[in-house]
Amino acid sequence: MVHHHEPDTSHGSDDSCRCCRVCDMKECRRCREEGGPHSEHDHGEAHVDHSGHEEMFRKRFFVCLVLSLPVLYYSEMLQEWFGYTSVTFPGSELVAPVLGAAVFLYGGVPFLRMGAVEARNREPGMMLLISLAITVAFVYSVVAVAFDVGEPLFWELVTLIVIFLLGHWIEMRSVRRASGALDELAELLPDTAERITEDGDTEEVRVDELREGDIVLVRPGANVPADGVVEEGDSNVSEAMITGESRPVKKEPGDEVIGGTTNEDGSLRVRVTATGDDTALSGIMRLVEEAQKSRSRTQVLADRAAGWLFYAAIAVAAVTAVAWTAAVGFGLPVVERVVTVLVIACPHALGLAVPLVVAINTTMAAQNGMLIRDRIAMEEARNLDIVVFDKTGTLTKGEQGVVDVATAGDWDEDTALALMAAAEADSEHMIAEAIRGEASERGLSVPDVGGFEALEGRGVRVSVEDTTGSGVQGVGVSAGDLVYVGGPNLLRHLDVELDSHLKAFAGEAGDRGQGVVYLVHDGDAVAAVALADVVRDESYEAIDALHEMDVEVAMLTGDSEDVARAVSEELGIDTYFAEVLPEDKDEKIVELQEQGNLVAMVGDGVNDAPALTRADVGIAIGSGTDVAVESADVVLVENDPRDVASLVRLSRKSYRKMQENIVWAAGYNVFALPLAAGVLAPVGVLLSPAVGAVLMSASTVIVAVNAQLLRRADINL
Repeated sequence: MVHHHEPDTSHGSDDSCRCCRVCDMKECRRCREEGGPHSEHDHGEAHVDHSGHEEMFRKRFFVCLVLSLPVLYYSEMLQEWFGYTSVTFPGSELVAPVLGAAVFLYGGVPFLRMGAVEARNREPGMMLLISLAITVAFVYSVVAVAFDVGEPLFWELVTLIVIFLLGHWIEMRSVRRASGALDELAELLPDTAERITEDGDTEEVRVDELREGDIVLVRPGANVPADGVVEEGDSNVSEAMITGESRPVKKEPGDEVIGGTTNEDGSLRVRVTATGDDTALSGIMRLVEEAQKSRSRTQVLADRAAGWLFYAAIAVAAVTAVAWTAAVGFGLPVVERVVTVLVIACPHALGLAVPLVVAINTTMAAQNGMLIRDRIAMEEARNLDIVVFDKTGTLTKGEQGVVDVATAGDWDEDTALALMAAAEADSEHMIAEAIRGEASERGLSVPDVGGFEALEGRGVRVSVEDTTGSGVQGVGVSAGDLVYVGGPNLLRHLDVELDSHLKAFAGEAGDRGQGVVYLVHDGDAVAAVALADVVRDESYEAIDALHEMDVEVAMLTGDSEDVARAVSEELGIDTYFAEVLPEDKDEKIVELQEQGNLVAMVGDGVNDAPALTRADVGIAIGSGTDVAVESADVVLVENDPRDVASLVRLSRKSYRKMQENIVWAAGYNVFALPLAAGVLAPVGVLLSPAVGAVLMSASTVIVAVNAQLLRRADINL
């Protein structure tokens, strides 16, 4: 399985913020608040807020930038390049050494500390390479000034440090912005709410003072302060930030509302059902935070690549030093080549390549109603061979609905449905609800009936009282007629025979596993209605989309073989398993896995828990108000199977971006390292340490921009 791993919270576990790897810098907000570094055991929590690190790098960048300008001005090489002569005064020769040392000690120390941690943990990477580069440049420059041997590299040194600080500041800001889902979600809840008192007045209270059972007034344009049920009023509510549904959702008395959603056009009185950590929004925030802490396999690969690059850089630097020393003797050219090699090899871009894509990926998923609990599962979704759907409540609505109507003689469908809906008006049976619902959807006007009588085990009987304006007069229905609605037992009870058309209709419906209800008028069966668990319109699109991505679709159900086959054929499902008990569903997942398939299971997160856990990727669907589904790797807030296809699309597009970034971040070294080592020196091509720093920073910018392009990807159907 690829899920349910505890987040790795050891030092260095999250390269989305490399400075977090040395919390002894005492620069992050949590360190400042607690007065010192926090331990590696609770280190993972620090990654939620990088604002302290971002501010630290920003401040040091601007200070070092100001200090660097005089160093650049007094550089003899720059004076020669740009044809100017610097102003001299007693001690002006010390400007570059003094300010260069200040930049090294103030701007370079964070990198030195982080490099020391990498060395101490035997996890060499970007920081150790940066530390080596600036340390070599500083030590050589001090020696050059003290003993007047060679040209010091102070302007190259300060340029390197300023560029490194700028790169880290940009990285921290990019990651913070890309990981802003938690902040955006937290801002959805208002600070106060209008609670209705016992005497009907309203009082303004803090949201954290609300208790279950309180009634709150939600005015137009206000955010719902807590989860609840509408007691009074009707309005459209925007749930876009919670569920990803762009269209406002109509809310009436009895409907549930989610804290943080926006009331649009009407006033609502809402009875609070959950507050604080028990709300759907809090559950979503927990899942997003878990996703931000977890790591993908690609991210682990990038970490290892950074370590390999360290050893490669050291090897190339050593060969460069030996070769240049043998060729020209030890001196400034040798140091410049070694420093340039180390700068070029810094895996700064590699450190950003995967974490930034993952941060954007997590945010996009949350904005589209997909909550990622495990990034490994999210990454594995791109390789899925089979997606297994639970039928009831996932591919279907989980409720009876009219799927077909047949009539006899002069009767038409609307006339029959109008009369059946009238007969079932007082019944609470699910079949009655299905018939009334179909009549309502068709906008039918029903006749007045009376004398309702439930015939136990058979159906219902009513007498027609008034047909005015109902549209049933044309078939000979008049006041006083008796009308019956029921199943086969009713026909036997009334000794009614079906005509050939209705008999064939009933037989075909039975073959599909559908129930049939009949309308009997004046001693004859005049219509038949087939009912079944109605397939969602979205299911057709979802399965077509998965097939287009070469992903097979299977279905699990406890229903009969006939029902399973009918739904499977209707949707174009590749494989189905019928009459499966909930406790046996995971065995079907194992069966598919043993055939060499990578399997996703899509269910409701309750009776499908064993199968969700067993699958390579467990997806709980339709859990908008119950987001803490422990058995799933991914929680789909809305009950929309199309989101499964969107998940696969996002996984594939994200992985492609990761690959592109890794190839660029590591691949440019293949060309840059030989240039830095000086292989083209015989033809006059040499890279200075400063140019090397520019190239390294340019690669970081390219990686960051490429990651941001993921936001433009269209993942929805």
